[in-house]
Amino acid sequence: MQNVTIVLPTYNEIENLPLMADALLALPVEGLQILVVDDNSPDGTGAAADALSQQHPGRVHVLHRTDKNGLGPAYRAGFRKAIVMGADIIVQMDCDFSHKPEYVPQIVAKLNEGNDMVLGSRYVRGGSVDEAWSWYRKLLSMFANQIYVRAILGIPVNDATGGFRAWKRDTLIGLDLDRVQSNGYIFQVEMAYLTCRLGYKVAEVPIYFPDRKLGQSKMDVRIQREAAIATWKLRARHKAVTPGDRRTETYSS
Repeated sequence: MQNVTIVLPTYNEIENLPLMADALLALPVEGLQILVVDDNSPDGTGAAADALSQQHPGRVHVLHRTDKNGLGPAYRAGFRKAIVMGADIIVQMDCDFSHKPEYVPQIVAKLNEGNDMVLGSRYVRGGSVDEAWSWYRKLLSMFANQIYVRAILGIPVNDATGGFRAWKRDTLIGLDLDRVQSNGYIFQVEMAYLTCRLGYKVAEVPIYFPDRKLGQSKMDVRIQREAAIATWKLRARHKAVTPGDRRTETYSS
């Protein structure tokens, strides 16, 4: 039986975490476990995660981080922990229900069809975003993903900023998380770029992406502007990477 570990970074998700855990644990996915990576949330999310771990021993795990220093470091810490825990498949997703749990079985199944990473995509046929998005927000997001990032980085990915993904264990090891330097949302682009540069097989499945229902979004205009500039830096940093640069040794801690 495969070990499928869901990595959930949290910061002030006290309202969403119990609901998300219940939804994930009810999925028809054998071997499913949850790893909550909490960045010392002041609203008590970390304590709520500990309570869930006690309620579901062996299925819910918690990694407490003392600092809030961004999405990238949180995911890297969660990925390393999941690998050490023996995960065969690692799924990354947000805890705010903008990534709908019911897509997890489909994404995992697609990974098992011979792919190395599978992305839940808003911008392939059948994918969509919240109807409440303004035309400007829709246009900006589509331009960033389907034109800007693809043109600069030359990758065949339609939703490089999307964070709903499933990885094979060996893919994450091969990427070498130590060479991933990005923070914030550009982290997603860097991971997608490295995956393609290293020659891994990527697939996308369509998802509907609703706005979060509880809590507040962490995305703002400043983050979007920084991500646009950082895309060029990613190209310079990794353009020489080839499949021969895959890491082979696993993580020990």
